[in-house]
Amino acid sequence: MPTSRRSLIFAFAAAAVAGPALAQAGLGSEDQQLVTRASAYLEGLKEAKARFVQTDARGQTSQGTVYLKRPGKARFAYDPPSGLLVVSDGGTVSVADSRLKTFDKYPLMATPLSLFLAKTIRFDRGVQVTSVTRAADGFTITARDGRRQTAGQITLTFRDNPLVLAGWAVTDAQRRTTRVELIDLAPATGLSSDLFYLKDPRPQGVGRGKM
Repeated sequence: MPTSRRSLIFAFAAAAVAGPALAQAGLGSEDQQLVTRASAYLEGLKEAKARFVQTDARGQTSQGTVYLKRPGKARFAYDPPSGLLVVSDGGTVSVADSRLKTFDKYPLMATPLSLFLAKTIRFDRGVQVTSVTRAADGFTITARDGRRQTAGQITLTFRDNPLVLAGWAVTDAQRRTTRVELIDLAPATGLSSDLFYLKDPRPQGVGRGKM
């Protein structure tokens, strides 16, 4: 899988850590309250829409629109000239690249997206919050896999008054960081089910090699 698509999957899938990241290690009561508050906010975000700007480890940027509909559904649509489209339909995460004419599917339950998109966000999935940092206009929460099965970490940024998820930064095992900024994330209503359905756009018979 090329680095750009690998970063894409990691950056968006790891955002799911935002939901269940409550296996805190040594957090003070004030930090605990912020994590609990952030988790309650995320669980209450049933449908939402935002613009996003992604910056990869090489400093290259791309942008698009993200749609969320819990439980189970998400759509990350990149603006041209990118040919990427990532869709979770509730059971499968599909990644299509129209420029490279590739299409891959992953079980939703095999990705961290399943945690964030679950009907009820659980707090016992082995994700460990390592730090909470306050800023003038909000706070950040840094988390990693508490079972150490996945290297790296994610830092989620929240703005306050009102509370809103502003973005995240994912650092992988090679210390490469992909940053995603959310712009005007807001609740939505009545998102069409068509947004969360993606079939293989390639002609029948085309090989389905891994990206």
